[in-house]
Amino acid sequence: MGDPAPDTGPRPGPGIDDTVPQSARIWNYWLGGKDNYPVDRAAGDQFVAAYPQIVDIARHSRAFLSRAVRYLAGTVGIRQFLDIGTGLPTVDNTHEVAQRVAPEARIVYVDSDPLVLSHARALLTSRPEGATSYVDADLRDPARILAEAGRILAEAGRTLDLGRPVGLMLLNILGHVADYDEARAVVRHLVGALPAGSHLVVADGTDVITGEAFRTAIEMWNQASDAPYHLRTPEQIAGFFADVEILEPGVVPVSRWRSEPGPFGEPDEVDEYCAVGVKRS
Repeated sequence: MGDPAPDTGPRPGPGIDDTVPQSARIWNYWLGGKDNYPVDRAAGDQFVAAYPQIVDIARHSRAFLSRAVRYLAGTVGIRQFLDIGTGLPTVDNTHEVAQRVAPEARIVYVDSDPLVLSHARALLTSRPEGATSYVDADLRDPARILAEAGRILAEAGRTLDLGRPVGLMLLNILGHVADYDEARAVVRHLVGALPAGSHLVVADGTDVITGEAFRTAIEMWNQASDAPYHLRTPEQIAGFFADVEILEPGVVPVSRWRSEPGPFGEPDEVDEYCAVGVKRS
């Protein structure tokens, strides 16, 4: 046998630990991305072996993001997006989807992971008519997120205008906040700072479809990952919309949110639920 193929993945930069699996990098691996390390691929493969459905969840989650952003940018006319917990760039990132519909769309990404920061330049590639920026901040500090978004606006003069409707994206991030009441408080803080006409998009893992199998896999994830994840019930996901009107079809699996039936009918349900809502006042 010949020598093993060299690892052609990224080399860690300052502040990046490539000895501990990291959730954004594992998610990137499941989506077919290249921004991950052997430790992430090993953890991802171990998770898939225990719970193969996770790959379908990851892909349906990304497809839901695309449909939701197309709806907001197209049907609703939203031209500004605040995407918190964006993770690593793969395909059909929020700015790419939004600017295909509306080239003038403006997007601010928020994350606190050093590897995501190191790849911010890829995320910052914007159509010249619009703008894309990055905030290094943690979800648990919504005041900082809003202040930094405002600072970027003041400096660039063309990013987010928090006096106009914003599409607030919180996909697969609230589950990293262990305390449900704290997670709801974060959402209330963010939504409270946005004007009427803004929309909230939330998606997080549940155990409705596969039950114990997913719970067991998540326990394994939490033992190995630097960012434990906590499954929510559909009712808890609905609770994030206390100050927002949930739009049809309500709180549903990401695979079923305004999806188009294929030749074999509706797509399978997966254990990640979502909703989109509008702030009326």
